[in-house]
Amino acid sequence: MTQAAAVSFTVDPWDPGYGLAFAEEAAGEALAESTAELNLDLEVPAGQWRPVDADPAPALPATLLFLDGVRRIDARVWVHGTDPQPAPGIAASYAAGLVTCGDIARVVDVRVERGLFTAAAEATGISTRSAHYPARMAEGPGLDKLSLALQQRLADAEVQLALAFRAAHPAGDDLLVVDGPLRGRTHLDRTVGYIKTHHASYLPAEQAAVVGALRPGQRTPSFTMGTSWRRNSWYLQLPGTPGVPWSGVVRLECSAELPPGEVARLADLTARVLPPLASTPHKDPRAPQNLVPIGGLERELRHRLGDQQLLYRGLRAAAVAGTGDAGTGDAGAGGAAEVARAAGTDGASGYS
Repeated sequence: MTQAAAVSFTVDPWDPGYGLAFAEEAAGEALAESTAELNLDLEVPAGQWRPVDADPAPALPATLLFLDGVRRIDARVWVHGTDPQPAPGIAASYAAGLVTCGDIARVVDVRVERGLFTAAAEATGISTRSAHYPARMAEGPGLDKLSLALQQRLADAEVQLALAFRAAHPAGDDLLVVDGPLRGRTHLDRTVGYIKTHHASYLPAEQAAVVGALRPGQRTPSFTMGTSWRRNSWYLQLPGTPGVPWSGVVRLECSAELPPGEVARLADLTARVLPPLASTPHKDPRAPQNLVPIGGLERELRHRLGDQQLLYRGLRAAAVAGTGDAGTGDAGAGGAAEVARAAGTDGASGYS
């Protein structure tokens, strides 16, 4: 008899509740093959791709900034108007925050907003004892359209936060890392998008093999990628778990309008400043890709959203009482401040 070979396995370090860092959203499926248009010759010819060690000569930015946002649906609602058929909506809370990194990572600014997202043109806001949800129009009644409207408002809040900080600190010697794709934010100077979850295989097999050969602190050559929008991109290896596919691999992107030399400079900067900020499994369930400053900011932002059950009860009570907004304006900041005071989160905070 021939004895069957033993089957080995590795355990992905990510908490199962977050899925996998390297997987399709549908369980059990392989990465989808991308139809993106690629220019793999941006930095070096495609046939000469190899792991790149960052140039240590250029000075590092004086300030490292991290921008992120969180969102939460506090309740599903129905908007009743003149139409016999009620329109669906979501009452949601969302927050954007900015972190600066020096000796410690410090949350320097937070913006908390709320909204009633619906396609019902006659919808008015909802006021509760703890918060106010101004009416925010969506392009359609489907949950995907409602979610997209929420995401767009969050992205706008993030951009305004970054612009306000840079207007108050105009030295221009900083690097802004946006958690997530850079779509809609490519106009921000000295900015890269940070993508920690991979849902598509963008590179051909020959160049994808270079990603698998990266050591911590190394990156791939940069390339241009075009889907519904164009950007320059590169992969970076953080300290990961040996044997786990693409453990610690993240993808970064910047504006497609930048010249190749500036793209390479940004790529080298990320390879120097981001690996030391990788998280560890005993502190973060999405280690190492969820960088320490981003993980700390996410926890702070979720706390700033306020107690979900309190807000839900307030929405239920307002629905019973019929306390819609009759044109009182956007009091979202005041409602957010009330919840923040109840949670004891006023003022900037820092964490090591």
